Amino acid sequence: MNLLDATFALFKMPELTSAVVAFLASFLLCIAVVFTKPWHGAFSMDTTDGIQKFHSAPTPRIGGIPIVFALVIAWGKSSVEIQTLLAPILFAGMPAFLFGIAEDLTKQIGVVQRLLATMASGLLAWWITDYSLSRLDIWGVDTLMQFTFFSVIFTAFAVGGVANSINIIDGFNGYASLTCTIAFIGFALIAFQVGDQNLALVSLILAASVWGFFWVNWPFGKLFLGDGGAYFLGFALAWIAVLLIERNPSVSAFSALVTCILPITEVLFSIFRRK
Repeated sequence: MNLLDATFALFKMPELTSAVVAFLASFLLCIAVVFTKPWHGAFSMDTTDGIQKFHSAPTPRIGGIPIVFALVIAWGKSSVEIQTLLAPILFAGMPAFLFGIAEDLTKQIGVVQRLLATMASGLLAWWITDYSLSRLDIWGVDTLMQFTFFSVIFTAFAVGGVANSINIIDGFNGYASLTCTIAFIGFALIAFQVGDQNLALVSLILAASVWGFFWVNWPFGKLFLGDGGAYFLGFALAWIAVLLIERNPSVSAFSALVTCILPITEVLFSIFRRK
């Protein structure tokens, strides 16, 4: 099955109702957050001060909240098989999400604390599902990855790295959310092509929840992802990659790297520029 045929087949899946629910719930909840900003704006607004900021008016930076709530609603409308895959993502993603939201609201959570929280999400996901990266398709390295300690530690670092990479690219309206949407759809296509339809649908549900936010964030920037949204989506993206590789031995580990290549190269370039 070529890529075009797979795309048409993927979006004709009868189980797509949950993805539609995720999109509508995310879009409507994001609009609700925008219209209720007089109630929560004292805590949730992102000011215009700062060299990296381009918006001209204070804007809510809690876009991660409606995305997570939309996923919970979609989870309730999904089959048992989908719930089994989606629930660990929601539960394990809470450390990354909550520490990010705490930073959005208080501006007092340090970078190291947030990095550790995203890594904790990776560890929690391994503890719940017993999945961790056991191969990178690199000769010699894969031998180490057969040991649980190295596998789990590397997985935690990888999850933390991807989560922080999404936070780094979050700045221009639509950039981070569109990147995540495309990556989730990419993972869905790969999963569908290798016969993992449940994982493909979970990836589409995640993409749909981000897509609902996208149309409120772009082009006028009425709502920002914030650290909570960026860290949670980064964790979810990393964990879908882990599941795709571990559930499907025929999938190359490099396919996950290529799918997430944009935020990863952004991080590497940021490190190079600063050093």
